[in-house]
Amino acid sequence: MNYKNLKRIRVFFALLLVISGFIVFVDIYELIPHFFTNSLTFIQFIPSLLKAVTAASLVSVGFVFILLLTLLFGRVYCSVICPLGIIQDLSSFIYKKLTKKKQFYKFNKGYPTIKYVIFIIVVITMIFGFPLLTTLLDPYSIAGRFFAYLFKPVVVFTNNVIASIANQFEWYSIYKIKYLAPSVFIVLVNVLLFMAISYFAFTRGRLFCNTICPVGTLLALIAKKSVYRINISSDKCTRCMKCASVCKSECIDIKNQSIDTERCVSCFNCLTVCSDDAIHIRQKKEKLSALHNSSRREALTGIALLASIGLLNAENRKKEKLSKTGKILIPANREVPISPPGSKSITRFNNICTGCGLCVSACPTKVLQPAFTEYGLSGFMQPHMNYKIGECNFDCTICGDVCPTGAIQPLTVDEKHILQLGKARFVKENCVVYTDGTACGACSEHCPTKAVDMVPYKEKLLIPQVNQDICIGCGSCEHPCPLEPDYKAIYVVGNLTHINAEKPKEIKSIVIPEEDFPF
Repeated sequence: MNYKNLKRIRVFFALLLVISGFIVFVDIYELIPHFFTNSLTFIQFIPSLLKAVTAASLVSVGFVFILLLTLLFGRVYCSVICPLGIIQDLSSFIYKKLTKKKQFYKFNKGYPTIKYVIFIIVVITMIFGFPLLTTLLDPYSIAGRFFAYLFKPVVVFTNNVIASIANQFEWYSIYKIKYLAPSVFIVLVNVLLFMAISYFAFTRGRLFCNTICPVGTLLALIAKKSVYRINISSDKCTRCMKCASVCKSECIDIKNQSIDTERCVSCFNCLTVCSDDAIHIRQKKEKLSALHNSSRREALTGIALLASIGLLNAENRKKEKLSKTGKILIPANREVPISPPGSKSITRFNNICTGCGLCVSACPTKVLQPAFTEYGLSGFMQPHMNYKIGECNFDCTICGDVCPTGAIQPLTVDEKHILQLGKARFVKENCVVYTDGTACGACSEHCPTKAVDMVPYKEKLLIPQVNQDICIGCGSCEHPCPLEPDYKAIYVVGNLTHINAEKPKEIKSIVIPEEDFPF
């Protein structure tokens, strides 16, 4: 067999998949159809597994395909399908080209104790509803955050520079895109993680995949029983060390003329450099052991939620803020954060979401942002509704359409119209109508369900009144409120469990005289 062609095929499909994933996450013009996005996430192990579990059936069988593929050919997932694996290979390749420095690997026994301890801890924390380690270590989610939080800003900046030049020549096919970056801390965490993984990729190859990655550890156990595997023919091997020097998994033991199948990621580098025809892919005739797919049960995360409430309350203790007329404003007190529409409940969402950032990247208003302390430690980098940045479009269901794990369930537009994420809370003491005697009504003007109505206050002034029964918690009232974000006169407090609001009744709107409207 011509193994060079086999490697070329592997590289082709690896680049095709990682470029496709990159395009999905940085789709600034929103051109990629959802079925294409879902097709890519279908073959990502943890998202596919979680989606199948949340549906209580094999609705998504992508993870089964990966298991079978590993049983047949070893860890092909790690070298072809996993975006983080390809990012590591690309980082190492680019670094070698820039520095013109050759890197020679050597056999290493690995760190089995460390990798199994990490794997067991990840599994236990997933079972008991504390998914922080899954969020931090899932390779697909890590790659997604790199695309969404590190690479997408570069793409947006480049697009806007080109758009500025094109517009000078009256060419408007390319236009400027507004980008709202996540918090500096979230970006910094991902920058440091990207630098660390890239450094280890160059110096130690797939050390992350074979020591830290939980998916890599699981697939390694299955690859141990793979049907087709790479073997060394001891009668032909001259111990020239060429194969070991290019083995990014550091798993070729020339002294014993053996390959650690568990750690081999099927990159085929060794096959292409052996000039003695001593390395081949051969079938191992061995009875395959049965695999048991352990189901994941969802558990309550009340303690974590209470911790997040404590952090939020501590964060919200601000210095006294005064209105223009000298009245003390009351800081917003969000006892419960707002999870995305379709997440059903905060507990369920925190248990399933891996924080990949795909919904954050796809959200047209950018109201979805990665959490810092909003959900507490267990929900770090999972998306939450940040109404300081935007509002949730009344007719938008994109986040549920693209979610790869089922943490955000798809919704119809009609379902979205009555889904209550939280309830608007009106603070009269902060409203400019009360503090400054100024007409406003921005909250009522933007409310899609008319849950916020303007009622007579005094003289010719009108003041907001909230009907929480028909409020859906979309933030359309909070976002346009003219006060500072932490002192809004109206803001949304999330529901622990999403419910259906009552359908709004037909009401006669109160017309505000044009001369009294402040805008």
